[in-house]
Amino acid sequence: MAGLFDKQAQFYSDARPTYPGEWFSMLAQRTTHHSLAWDVGTGNGQAAIGVVEHYKKVIATDISQAQLNHALQHPRIHYFHTPLSMSDEELVTIAGGENSVDLITVATAVHWFDLPRFYSIVNRVLRNPGGIIAVWGYTMMSVSPEFDPKMKSFLNSTLAYWHPNAKFLFDGYRTLPFPFESVGLGSEGNPIPVDIQKEMSFEGFLAWLKSWSAINTAKEKGMDLLPEKLVKEFEIAWGGPKLVRSVVYKAFVLAGKVKL
Repeated sequence: MAGLFDKQAQFYSDARPTYPGEWFSMLAQRTTHHSLAWDVGTGNGQAAIGVVEHYKKVIATDISQAQLNHALQHPRIHYFHTPLSMSDEELVTIAGGENSVDLITVATAVHWFDLPRFYSIVNRVLRNPGGIIAVWGYTMMSVSPEFDPKMKSFLNSTLAYWHPNAKFLFDGYRTLPFPFESVGLGSEGNPIPVDIQKEMSFEGFLAWLKSWSAINTAKEKGMDLLPEKLVKEFEIAWGGPKLVRSVVYKAFVLAGKVKL
């Protein structure tokens, strides 16, 4: 999946929602130590910046250097480019070593991973007992009864341009393999629903759409999924180009610990 988010890195940085601080407090309460966290597929660090409020050091990794170029800086967050060519041993070392990580987070990214490989590394580096892994994602946003059907129709029109792994995301992670013992925040096949609220302008909404990997993939194939006519229809349904709306992203979370 390398390169899927390189070309729209700036859109991603500007448009994606901020994860609620209470999520990270909730996760921190479930780890016995607060020394080291690893945010995998960090993108621009939107999750890492929340995690670091509770842990002394955060390792934040991504296969996209373009994404890391837009990362949110913090003295206790250490960003690393981890290309697909990197070995398991190198990844274990960067993460902190065997049985050393208190919290692993993957924010709207785990569906792109080589899951057997990733979970093997998780089982090596996650502190056992006392450490947890948490993954979450989101798909649709809810805006208004007038707007939401148009948004759903648009999503359906993009499905042919998503990577096959996106099926996990569209399933709300209900079909995502997650071989870890529950810590009371969802379990394999049964993620917990969470809402993310955000104040958003129409310009921000368009930036969010342009951050989709499917939009970029379609463009490379000569297909414009956001023609001017459709953008105008969205603008009217939104309520005008200057209106700032309260929107809700529908998210889902799974968390667990290494099975004994």
